Amino acid sequence: MITPRRINFKGRTPEPVLVVGSVAYDSIITPHATGKRILGGSAAYACLAASYFAPPRIVGVVGHDFLERDRKKLAKRGIDLDGLLTDSTGRTFSWSGRYHENYNRRDTEDLQLNVFEHFKPRLTETHRASPFVMLGNIRPDLQLNVLDQLTSPRFVLADTIDIWIETQRERLAEVMRRADLLVINDTESTKLTGEANVIIAGRKLREHGCRTVIIKKGEHGAVLFHEEGLFTLPAYPVTELRDPTGAGDSFAGALLGYLAATGSTDFAALRQAMIYGTAVASLTVEAFSTDRLAKAGCTEIRARRKALLQMMKA
Repeated sequence: MITPRRINFKGRTPEPVLVVGSVAYDSIITPHATGKRILGGSAAYACLAASYFAPPRIVGVVGHDFLERDRKKLAKRGIDLDGLLTDSTGRTFSWSGRYHENYNRRDTEDLQLNVFEHFKPRLTETHRASPFVMLGNIRPDLQLNVLDQLTSPRFVLADTIDIWIETQRERLAEVMRRADLLVINDTESTKLTGEANVIIAGRKLREHGCRTVIIKKGEHGAVLFHEEGLFTLPAYPVTELRDPTGAGDSFAGALLGYLAATGSTDFAALRQAMIYGTAVASLTVEAFSTDRLAKAGCTEIRARRKALLQMMKA
């Protein structure tokens, strides 16, 4: 197993991070460029982001068309690929989308689930014992299945998307109650609560059983709702926006990686984790696919964290 460079926190040995989600090939059109069949998927982005802080373990499925170069890209960052299964009966999950001029809206032009349609996570003994877990935006019934397989996780982060809010709301509600942290965007929080105001939506989600909630607001940052209080964080001022795909997954992966690296999950740790997550996500959007994320480097991440802290000073 390759051990890549990671951000070191007082010499502490980071704990593993398990990420269960999709690995995909994306075809993306933006106002500036086009990318065809490029590596994507929630698990790919999250694991690469987490790898700058802790050793990730990926659980997902790819098809017979998954390229060796993409497997090597993941392995180069020290990601444990034992849980990345190859289903030779079909092709890898693929998504095609088009971003509009301001990048705030995108249209899905094609979606092929392929082998991902029948994906059912089966965790090994090693996976079950993972202390830090991210449930990517797979179906809530599969998220619950993963939760049932875990032995004694210290911290579980859950993500979701609009379609599961619309089609599996009751199961999603159970996931939200069982997870330690729900990370969603403002559109999803409105669908869940009926509230357009982010502050009211976050408080409602906590009232309905979510322990802790982070609502992402794109270029307007993110808000943390915790029993100890509220924390707002601005976005990093990106000037070379190229592809927003995977930014949310990178944010969540880096956040969870920081918690696994420091061993702390309290309010103060979550605030610091959000700052690192924002720094990493800002790198993701500066290039198509995972290219910028995979090559970013610890020095650049630290520099962006420092810049964010400077921006937050009164």
